[in-house]
Amino acid sequence: MSVVELGRFMDDLADASGKAILPFFRAQFGLDDKARGGAPFDPVTEADRAAEVVLRAMIGQTFPSHGILGEEFGSERTDAECVWVLDPIDGTRAFIAGLPTWGTLIGLTRNGVPVRGMMHQPYLAERFTGDGRSARLRAPSGERTLRTRRCADLGQAILATTDPRLFAAGEEAERFRSLEGQVRMSRYGADCYAYCMLAAGQIDLVVEAGLKPYDIVALIPIIEGAGGRVTAWDGGSAAGGGRVIAAGDPRLHAAALKVLNP
Repeated sequence: MSVVELGRFMDDLADASGKAILPFFRAQFGLDDKARGGAPFDPVTEADRAAEVVLRAMIGQTFPSHGILGEEFGSERTDAECVWVLDPIDGTRAFIAGLPTWGTLIGLTRNGVPVRGMMHQPYLAERFTGDGRSARLRAPSGERTLRTRRCADLGQAILATTDPRLFAAGEEAERFRSLEGQVRMSRYGADCYAYCMLAAGQIDLVVEAGLKPYDIVALIPIIEGAGGRVTAWDGGSAAGGGRVIAAGDPRLHAAALKVLNP
């Protein structure tokens, strides 16, 4: 399959998953807690499951030799050269609250390296795509190239994280608070949308912990394609999840790592 055909297939995946999800948004739907009443609350909805079923079926029919790793239904053939990494609704808490900062993450790895990614926000009709070399946004207002913002100074940076309470108590939380104390402004709760705003030049830093591969793989080619940098806190690959830092400016990334790794 050519690059153009692959792009069309990812658009088809986005179309189909969006159709599965949107009837549930700002409506009544079934809800389960994967944490079984523990902390933190880990919700999953009928919409999450419906979308992943559609995505898996389409991938399995078109690329039967490819592997799949999804949030709701686990993994299959993850030792394959090409593996699709799926999060049908990243930002389920926002989805439940009726806030449009959730999105469908569709990522593709080759030999473990993220090579293509899409974040689809069907309610806003926005698609953020990237291949590590370039990144684009398609929206009702038009299509444009994504570029991160130049910002080398922590004191001028805007930082985002999903929720500061998700950092482990003790050293991990202390390192985050130390970094947060040096930036110009912080915003919470945007999930995958924060990473896309970083790629669009609106946010400078996103710092997270406790991520799974399906939370970040699709976003890496978008941010890197827009000129940013994404790694683990130790500077290694972020593709496995865990503690992740994304920065629009490599100089800011280096400065933030010094704070996170004193």
